[in-house]
Amino acid sequence: MDITNINATLIEAQVIEALRTCFDPEIPVNIHELGLIYEIKVEPSGAVGIRMTLTSPNCPAAGSLPAEVRDKVQGVPGVTDAKVDVVWDPPWDPSRMSEAARLELGLF
Repeated sequence: MDITNINATLIEAQVIEALRTCFDPEIPVNIHELGLIYEIKVEPSGAVGIRMTLTSPNCPAAGSLPAEVRDKVQGVPGVTDAKVDVVWDPPWDPSRMSEAARLELGLF
C-alpha cells in the first residue's frame, strides 16, 4: 500500500469518527450507525466526497444535517475540502442500520 492510500485510509477513519458525532434529531443514534452514509470518497488531494441520505424526504433535519456533516468532515485533519450530496436512491430503510443501532433502538 503506498503512502497516498495510507493517508486516504487514515482520513476516512477520522471522517467516520466525525460522522459518529452527527445525530438525526428524531433518532438517538448517530448517522453512520443509522446507515445514512452511503459512500465516503477521499481523494489524494484530501478532498472528501460524502453520499448520504436522510430517513425520509420530509426529515426535519434536511436543511441542517448535510451542512453539519460537511462542517464536521472539513474539521478532520488532512481534509482540504468536503462535499456532501444527499441522494434518495436507494431509499433508506431500517435494514441499513448497524447491529449496534438496532440494539440501541430495541429493534431485533
